[in-house]
Amino acid sequence: MNFSGKTLWFSALSMLACSGAFADAISGEVEKQPLNMPAIIMFLIFVGMTLGITVWASMQNKSTKDYYTAGGGISGFKNGLAIAGDYMSAASFLGISAMVFTSGYDGLIYSTGFLVGWPIVLFLVAERLRNLGKFTFSDVAAYRLAQTPVRLFAASGSILVVIFYLIAQMVGAGKLIQLLFGMDYIYAVILVGVLMVCYVLFGGMLATTWVQIIKAVLLLSGATFMSFMILKHAGFSFETMFQQATAIHEKGTDILGPGGLVKNPVDALSLGLALMFGTAGLPHILMRFFTVPDAKEARKSVFVATGFIGYFYLLTFIIGFGAIIFVSKENPHFFTAVLKEGKTVYEMVGGTNMAAIHLAEALGGNLFLGFISAVAFATILAVVAGLALSGASAVSHDIYASVVRKGQATQEEEMRVSKLTTLTLGVLAIVFGVMFEKQNVAFMVGLAFAIAASANFPVLMLSMFWKGLTTKGAVAGGFTGLILALVLIVLGPTVWVSVLHNESAIFPYANPALFSIPAAFIVGWLVSLMDKSEQARKDKEGFEAQYVRSMTGIGAADASDH
Repeated sequence: MNFSGKTLWFSALSMLACSGAFADAISGEVEKQPLNMPAIIMFLIFVGMTLGITVWASMQNKSTKDYYTAGGGISGFKNGLAIAGDYMSAASFLGISAMVFTSGYDGLIYSTGFLVGWPIVLFLVAERLRNLGKFTFSDVAAYRLAQTPVRLFAASGSILVVIFYLIAQMVGAGKLIQLLFGMDYIYAVILVGVLMVCYVLFGGMLATTWVQIIKAVLLLSGATFMSFMILKHAGFSFETMFQQATAIHEKGTDILGPGGLVKNPVDALSLGLALMFGTAGLPHILMRFFTVPDAKEARKSVFVATGFIGYFYLLTFIIGFGAIIFVSKENPHFFTAVLKEGKTVYEMVGGTNMAAIHLAEALGGNLFLGFISAVAFATILAVVAGLALSGASAVSHDIYASVVRKGQATQEEEMRVSKLTTLTLGVLAIVFGVMFEKQNVAFMVGLAFAIAASANFPVLMLSMFWKGLTTKGAVAGGFTGLILALVLIVLGPTVWVSVLHNESAIFPYANPALFSIPAAFIVGWLVSLMDKSEQARKDKEGFEAQYVRSMTGIGAADASDH
């Protein structure tokens, strides 16, 4: 797949058209939020730079392997940085700091939950996945099982996870652009959706990887500076920082104890399980292990990613408390007074998801605000590009090439379907981004993790570690986890009350993982035990070959070329 000059000019022109289409919207909303020129200039520099990387990457893409996995030639350290860039999403930076800002201690549940999934990925998944070769989670799940049903399930799970994760990023991006440009939220979401489609359509995994690496370095630098300034103000004493925060926060010392965000033990445990096991089931993270040359580099990339991610989540906690101290409700620049039911209520400009952005302005003025805004937007673009790529590969590689065309699809056909899927995902991301405008972005990602943990993780584990798993067991268990998680999310308070505006939720808990993960394992196990078909015998016979290859990598290089 090689792009012509015309295609590249089209990408550049489409970007100019994007900016032109929104010029009126931007200028028309100046009264609502003043234009911040330093922020906008930095934002445009970043978009221009990443577009340049996309054009360069499009020239390197010669095959589907190049497009999906950057030719498998990314080093462990670079891939580790890219994984960190992929994982440190808008939900992490904007959402967790906003949770700490509003609820205090309970924001740590998300920080630690996102982090503790990595040892599972490091010790159980990364090396084996790389040794098995191929491109996607579905390739691994279907390795020794019947291709069509398993790939249909795996692709369904991947697409649902991608859509939920995309919603959170689109909400974060929409609020950020709304704050930065003073434009309507809906136009902001459309702008992000169009940019995402441009990156994935033309650059593939190579462009996505480099955008993620640059964004990881910038985000870590910005978060480090913010944390340094906050601690400097507190005399580099955490105790002083907590005292300053509790003296200001309306909940006082209550923000230093649990219960502000997660109200009961079931929700706390369920959320923890989703965040921990969901990491090992995220299709856009699993896909990154196929971009390195071998299993040793896969291990190294997870080790590097864990270090950077752990450091970053410590910083988000400091940033959240720093926002309590520096982003004052008395400052009309950060908060607006609104009359609700006869009472004066202070609402943060842009919503609480913007706490870290306002903090950047309080600490470093317009210039630093511009830098952090550009970095936050880079964060979102890098993540949505990775998500869109994994969603597109689920449809084009797993469903179209492997199921519809039975492995007979040409690379050109596969790429065409991939691009159509990317466009479709862009439209869906925009629609859902508008629907879920009021949700906390970290919370929305928690739901994506719940689906990944309920559907993908059980099938991945059973496939790689239990000889008795059969095709029927994998599909039944996987769909049980997927459907149960989805139904309980819809019937729970997040969708049933917050989105659909019903009075009370049918399912009382916000996170379904505690119920859906065991259900997937139990159904997969029971159905496999009861399955006495000829296909079941073949499934079990293929385990030894899969196990040897996952441990040694013999034959993986040949497989990934096909």
